[in-house]
Amino acid sequence: MLSKLIHALTAITLGMSPAAVMAQAYPTKPIRMVLPFPPGGPTDITGRAIAQKLSEQLGQTVVPENRPGAAGNVGLELASRSAPDGYSIVLAAPPIAISPSLYKKLNYNAQKDLAPISLVASIENIMVVHNSVPAKSLKEFIQLARSFPGKLNFSSSGAGSTNHLASELLKGRYKLNMVHVPFKGSGPALVALMSGEVDVGTMAVPGAIPIVRANRVRPLAVLSEKRVPPLPDVPTAKEAGVDDFVVSIWYGVLAPAGTPRDVINRLNSEIHKALASADLKQRLAASGVDPLTSTPEGFASHIRSETVRYAKVIKDAGIKAQ
Repeated sequence: MLSKLIHALTAITLGMSPAAVMAQAYPTKPIRMVLPFPPGGPTDITGRAIAQKLSEQLGQTVVPENRPGAAGNVGLELASRSAPDGYSIVLAAPPIAISPSLYKKLNYNAQKDLAPISLVASIENIMVVHNSVPAKSLKEFIQLARSFPGKLNFSSSGAGSTNHLASELLKGRYKLNMVHVPFKGSGPALVALMSGEVDVGTMAVPGAIPIVRANRVRPLAVLSEKRVPPLPDVPTAKEAGVDDFVVSIWYGVLAPAGTPRDVINRLNSEIHKALASADLKQRLAASGVDPLTSTPEGFASHIRSETVRYAKVIKDAGIKAQ
């Protein structure tokens, strides 16, 4: 009886593809998660929280590795050149869709060299003005900018950042003439808004919550599909009269192209399981991060659509990498 069982198991194993056999055993060693931005930021916080939960589920350590540089492109290139065996993954943010139009040359092709696994999270953006600006709503602000061309300025954390492109999107749609004032990071941009050095800016909701509640700035709209719980009285852009003005900071996990589909599916399943857990949800929520999941195909489609959308904004505004 035992010999028959062994023969049956051997026959089943021999009939399986190498990829299926690998996926069944996967993972057998630690997995590296490349984080393309410096420690301490939202990408780092999100990636480390997910890595810890995946480590618990997989029984192998998922090791976060910060590889910042060139707006995330250093880490993305590193991941794209790693072995496609499931032991190197990368946490990407909007720059994966922005960089192809912002830089003349990249050493990797996001849509050919990386395989999407799943979206994992998003952080919503909010548009705020300094209290000296008389506009009380997004529509009033648009009218104000039209009435005083070239007189209003807006901040960003750098050329090509999502908060820069959000303002450029509004400018292009309503033919507004406003002056861009870029800063080296969200911190200095935030200080400039509170001091009145700039009139308007878009920022991540977590960073805006304390200064909105303290009435240091006036919120115009959240650039999301629905209102955000920490600021329930702030309308969405659509509620404020501007359709199709959703600009979030999203995150997703990818692997090198050529990674076996069974491994991609396993990681997708484990990521969904992790993000459904109460402890990880609570940990992310504490940092103002909303869990988000998708199929590999859904994430690939999202990257393509975001790439097309941002390409138009960058071209129309004549934005160059700095």
